[in-house]
Amino acid sequence: MSYSPGATDKQSTAPNDPYTLRAEDIKEPPKGWVGSLKYLGPGIITSASIVGSGELIATTALGAQAGFVLLWMVVLSTTVKVAVQVELARWTITTGEPGLTGFNRVPPRFGRTGWISFLWLLMALSKIVQMGGIVGGTAAAMSIMIPIGSDPLSPLSLGVWTAIIVIGSIAMLWSNRYGLIERIATVLIVTFSIATIGLALSLPFTPFPYGLSDVAGGLTFHLPLGMIGIAVAMFGLTGVGADEIAFYTYWCVEKGYARYTGPNDGSQEWVDRANGWIGVMQKDAFISWIIYTLGTIAFYIMGAAVLHPQGLIPEGNEMITTLSQMYTDAIGSWAGVIFLICAVAVLGSTLWAAIPSHARMWTNFLANTGVLDWKDPSARNRWLRFFTVLLPVLWGILFLVVSSPVVMITIGGIATGIFLLAVVIGTWYLRRTETDDRVKGGRGFAVFLVISSVAIGLVGVYTALNALGVELG
Repeated sequence: MSYSPGATDKQSTAPNDPYTLRAEDIKEPPKGWVGSLKYLGPGIITSASIVGSGELIATTALGAQAGFVLLWMVVLSTTVKVAVQVELARWTITTGEPGLTGFNRVPPRFGRTGWISFLWLLMALSKIVQMGGIVGGTAAAMSIMIPIGSDPLSPLSLGVWTAIIVIGSIAMLWSNRYGLIERIATVLIVTFSIATIGLALSLPFTPFPYGLSDVAGGLTFHLPLGMIGIAVAMFGLTGVGADEIAFYTYWCVEKGYARYTGPNDGSQEWVDRANGWIGVMQKDAFISWIIYTLGTIAFYIMGAAVLHPQGLIPEGNEMITTLSQMYTDAIGSWAGVIFLICAVAVLGSTLWAAIPSHARMWTNFLANTGVLDWKDPSARNRWLRFFTVLLPVLWGILFLVVSSPVVMITIGGIATGIFLLAVVIGTWYLRRTETDDRVKGGRGFAVFLVISSVAIGLVGVYTALNALGVELG
């Protein structure tokens, strides 16, 4: 099948728009890993969102609950969803369109808006609560390190730091330039990767040691009775979620993968070029997978090794306080400071990646409903800036009202688990109806995609039934 979304008059008037496919922007893809390195980047932004979007708080809490026994679920969760992420990005590279635009065409439709768009809206509203938890976690870490006006974690200190974080994020992201977003995300990822993995590796030399036997046992498939719910929550919260799978398509476009591929003219040259840039995207997704898998494992080990043996499952801001204190008591005050710096880098990276990502999806949703023309760069940028201001303000207000990061993050995780099912349906629809048969990949990838889709679908159904009060284990 050959599908071309873009030979429109509107596109021809926007030569500098990354969402425009023009023959004059075609660029041949690089060969091999060395040539591809400078074209990597979308996965870095996605990793910044993933590793900070609950791993510090939610994954550590899950490790505290389950111990090492569910370590295998971390690896499975981060790995199995990648195929759906890559498949949707494949469609994006060959059409130049972001995920929510394609999902909006999946029937049934109500007027000009598809059912997946409406389901995304429900998830997005719950994400406002979840992101409020991320703002709160960042404010809590800063308040512990540098209390303002009163004691650490006092209402005054948390309120001031929340305002600083919200205003600072808006000011830094106002331009919404891809290059700036990628560069800062890279710095944050390097910071929290070194600190997080270093802290996890230091535990064997503390009063909370773990050994290779603990890790090996945790990587052995075993699901104790009573832990199905924890395992499902872990699947929903770790690795690429429904929102990150969609986010990734916007960053692939803005990095230039679709623009360099050019409009589908049906030629073999286009097929070769598309497959080349899809190959670059797959390398990018692979590097991203390594980053967020190692980061997630590190946080899970912290919870399993430090908190689980003591029966501690802290809630709210106590998670950050308790972990920081554990490292201070076990290693020294310097370790507690490193943990707090790590916490700020992790949660700050989520905000840095999430604000422009959510702004793009909210703008795309409004375009799907007819409020604006997505292909009009001026209108699109105006709405992007509007949401760049509105969303962090809402997140900050919600944190100050609710003030429980763990609960707030978990609510968003449940909604994400349900929306994952819609993402799978939408991705398969676009693969069948709009992805050129010549760029679909080999049989091995097709098998991986089926396994990925089935696993995601089962967890999505479980999460939906559980949300409705149907107990399955």
